[in-house]
This record gives sequence, C-alpha cells and structure tokens, in this order.
Amino acid sequence: MTHATIPPLNPPERLLMGPGPSNPDPRVLESLGRTLVGHLDPYFVELMDQTMGGLRDVFGTRNHHTLPISATGSGGLEAIIMNVLEPGDGAVVCVIGHFGQRLAELAARAGADVRVVEAAPGQIVDAAEVDRLLEAKPAKLVAFVHVETTTGACQPIEPMVAAAHKHGALVMMDCVTSLGGMPIDIDALGVDAAGSCTQKCLGAPPGLAPITVGPRAMAKVKARKQKPHTWYFDFQLLFQYWGETGATKKRAFHHTAPISSIYGMHEAVRLSIDEGREARWARHQEGHEALVRGLDRLGLQLFTPATHRAPTINVISVPDGVDEAKVRGRLLDMGVEMGGGLGALAGKVWRVGVMGYNAEPERVTRFVDALEAALKAEGWRA
Repeated sequence: MTHATIPPLNPPERLLMGPGPSNPDPRVLESLGRTLVGHLDPYFVELMDQTMGGLRDVFGTRNHHTLPISATGSGGLEAIIMNVLEPGDGAVVCVIGHFGQRLAELAARAGADVRVVEAAPGQIVDAAEVDRLLEAKPAKLVAFVHVETTTGACQPIEPMVAAAHKHGALVMMDCVTSLGGMPIDIDALGVDAAGSCTQKCLGAPPGLAPITVGPRAMAKVKARKQKPHTWYFDFQLLFQYWGETGATKKRAFHHTAPISSIYGMHEAVRLSIDEGREARWARHQEGHEALVRGLDRLGLQLFTPATHRAPTINVISVPDGVDEAKVRGRLLDMGVEMGGGLGALAGKVWRVGVMGYNAEPERVTRFVDALEAALKAEGWRA
C-alpha cells in the first residue's frame, strides 16, 4: 500500500475583495493560535460570557440570548427559523435575491406555510405588500434579508418591523452582510431575531454564526408544542451550555465548541468595541465611496440603484464585450479576489466587498488599480 504525500500548508497571499470571506485583521489571525483550553474550562466559560457581551454591543441589544452559533452564517439563520417556527405556522418571507430564497426554503423545511413577496434583482420589497398579506392572513414570522449579497440591495428595516408588529408577527432579519459595517440597533429597531456571520464586516474567519434572539421570540420558542426537528440547533439545549438568563457559571455539555474560532470572535468584537460602532460604520461608508470614485474613473457602473445601495457589497455591471471570468482570473493572478454574479445575475455582474479590515482607502485603491490593469489586459477601454 502506498501512502499519499501531503505538502506543508502554504496558502497564497490574497486581497479578498469578493462577497466574503474578507481578510481578517492580523490581530484576529494571531488570536487563533493561542493556547487551547477545554470547552468547559473556567477560563473558556468566562470567555464565552465576554464574547456574548461583546456581540450585544455589536448588535445594539440587551438580549441575553446573543451568541456565536458553532456553524457558518447559514447555520445561525437555520437555527432561528427551526426554533421559532413549528409545522403549520405562517411565515411571510421577503425575497430580493438568492439569500431571500434561502430563507423561504428554510421556513418551508421547518414545516411553515410560507408566502413569498419578491422583488426584481436590485430592487427591494415594499413593506406595504407585507402589510397587505398580513391583513389578509396573519403569520407568526416575517423574515427578510437586510443586505442581499447577490444584488447589493439594502432593505430598509423600520418599515418591515412596523408592518410585522402591526399584525402581531415576529421579525427575523438576515444581517450577514451588514452587521459590523452598517447602522444596526436591534433593540431600537424592534427586530425580534437576527443572524449574521463572522467573515464579512466583523473581520474574523468563517465558521461561526452570531445570532441574537429577543424576549418575544424566545417566548415563542419556550411555548412550542413539540421539540424542533433539530437537536444540534435546539435553543433549549444550546442555552444550557451558553447559559440561560441568571444561570450560574456551571454549564451543561451540549457540544464541543470550536474554541480557537471563538478566540477569533472574541478578538474581533473586542476590536470592534475599541473602534466604536459609529466610527466603524463611517469607515465602511468611506471605503464604499472610495470604491465608487475609482469605478467612476474606470467608467464602470454599479448595478444597484443608488436609492437603496449597500456600502458593504458593491455589485458592478460587467461592460459589454468583456469576459467577466477572464477579468476575475487576471485579478487572481495578481493576488486579488472579487466575486462573480450568482443566480439570475451570473455572468452579468461582479461583486466587490468593502468589509471589515478591507474597508480602508488604501486597500480599496489597490483593488481598483488591479481591476484597471486586468481590464486593460483584456483590451477594454472606457
């Protein structure tokens, strides 16, 4: 029997300007290599509490049930939906792109009666449509994506919350591409549950799903008629490990947490708090504006209308006659990554993230210069 030879790990240097992951702050990367402790070690239990407290600051909430789920962002969103919804419950899901469709699929798999309100790519849902649907037939949950990663569209939060709460529905928000990079204040906005990820604006590697679940949503979770069809994501079990309100430091084993990943999350939220939420939001906006100026210089247009364009994910229309995949390939040869289109926009757009550590003018400028060189190499002139 022969044995395979595996070379040492030596990943290439990349400027990650796609839809995610983005480059983490070097201090976050350094934290991942710190000494490992056990997942029930008193030090780690204290670290769990500190991380939860930091995430409350990032989300703008006092919700006790705020933690990083041991899964990627999609796992956190699934956890919320599988715990809040029971078979037969009504759910209204707003779809402004691929990830809204994913929310609808998750709700359907939870056994909910799902009604979809859909907008064309690049557009947003009119909250009045949600209001009309709920007027005709109530629902337990309204779910929407704050920033749609496939189109760059930003769905306003306040009108959606107002429409849902008017009819007694809970509100769940996917803030995967906005948390830590755009103004979000969960308590002030009245959002009942929200889920995000680590690898975008928060500036950590992928692998955890920060969520926050408010008291109205947790009341529904605790009033379930039957257990959710998931053991791993069952909030009643999960919070015996992460700690219920007023719980002691003694925790019940649920799963072996990804300790090193939580070290990284702890450092990422520490850096976010040190920077300040408003300063961080402003930095992301400035990075976006620097990108827009650079695109204007190159004669490139953003796909998303300016009225509801997100600063964190920038969707660029591919010029006529340009092979978008070849341009991305040339960029990668220069050590720079950007994303292609997804779903209905595949082959039609590029997606550029200005998120976390990369939301800095010098890194944006490096990207624009590389994009210009790649376009010229393909023979395109504005």
